[in-house]
Amino acid sequence: MLFTDLAIIKPILDALHDEGYSKPTPIQQQAIPHILQTSDLLGCAQTGTGKTAAFAIPILQLLAKPISMASRGQRPIRALILTPTRELAIQIQESFNAYGKNLRLKNLVIFGGVNQGPQVTELKKGIDILVATPGRLLDLISQGYIQLKDIEIFVLDEADRMLDMGFVHDVKRIITKIPAKRQTLFFSATMPQEIQSLANSILHNPVKVEVAPVSSTADTIDQSLYYVAKENKRSLLAFILSDKNIETALIFTRTKHGADKVVKDLVRIGIRAEAIHGNKSQNARQRALNNFKNRETRILVATDIAARGIDVDELTHVINYELPNVPETYVHRIGRTGRAGLSGTSYSFCSEEETEELRDIHKLIGKQIPVQENHPYHTTFSVHAKGSVSRQAPQRSFTNRNQPNKNPQKKRFENTRQYNPSNRNK
Repeated sequence: MLFTDLAIIKPILDALHDEGYSKPTPIQQQAIPHILQTSDLLGCAQTGTGKTAAFAIPILQLLAKPISMASRGQRPIRALILTPTRELAIQIQESFNAYGKNLRLKNLVIFGGVNQGPQVTELKKGIDILVATPGRLLDLISQGYIQLKDIEIFVLDEADRMLDMGFVHDVKRIITKIPAKRQTLFFSATMPQEIQSLANSILHNPVKVEVAPVSSTADTIDQSLYYVAKENKRSLLAFILSDKNIETALIFTRTKHGADKVVKDLVRIGIRAEAIHGNKSQNARQRALNNFKNRETRILVATDIAARGIDVDELTHVINYELPNVPETYVHRIGRTGRAGLSGTSYSFCSEEETEELRDIHKLIGKQIPVQENHPYHTTFSVHAKGSVSRQAPQRSFTNRNQPNKNPQKKRFENTRQYNPSNRNK
């Protein structure tokens, strides 16, 4: 099937052609016709399957019909897309800009962490489509800058991430401010009971679109598991990144402090890296993301707040430096690669302390991640009953594999003999 088979108007088809798109993904193929018929929709699909275009394209078409305006420059907000993170909000706006460039529709993205002045200025000019994060939206509503009484289409994107980040109450407050008579599109990568209940409360006779098993990982991703002692993770990361074939990699840590520490360690050995997390200003986060997309920065280290907000064309590698506490997060993290039918690679480090998280991940994805033993820091753990772990092989480090460590104080990350890529095969 082609986009031309989906009754899409010519201005949007021309824009899709300019972007190099001719064939819709499965969720686009199934969702677009129903949305064009103004049906409510419940979409469940793993990350990287094209959900944004699945709702952006038909929304642009539905709003393309002219409306009367009270006065010049006054436009009511007719579509609201609510999303959990700043990065994802920006990417959604970029999609609307790309697919709607031949239409006379105006869109705006608003989010916190930056001065609200420019956002308020654009709101006063009038917009058709608003992409927003919950906190800034409620703030501007309370200040009287935003009215949602004319909303025709409401999109709740990444609903399960909204739950994870504690935004559900904000979402419910926002829903009370939009018309009851509207078209609602609800998208989520996973469908836990809390999300299903929320969907049931805001959707009316929805069409359900599910293009992949819930919580599955894409077949295009080659997954590998590295058993490693916690104290050797930095060494293993340096060892892996000494492979120059890894041009760029997205690395995930659990904490903001951990992300900054990994960046500091990598910079120390000559690998250009930047961090992106909630403590960074929006300008710093966007600059780091742009540098990564433009391949000016080889490594981007992120916390899970960015797990669904980073969309980088042809990203080949994702590294889980630490396994996530929530198993679904593993799916979202590695879903940053292997997108749009391309192949990708994920490496996951697992220490003795993380075997319970690993067990939960295996249960969720329904398969065992293949173990990679061909590295100098391999340690084998035997996982028995829940919470019971025994070590079957002694840990090894790259240093003591080649020679005795006569000076323990020199076991530091900046040790050039241990971490210099030129010594990898010595």
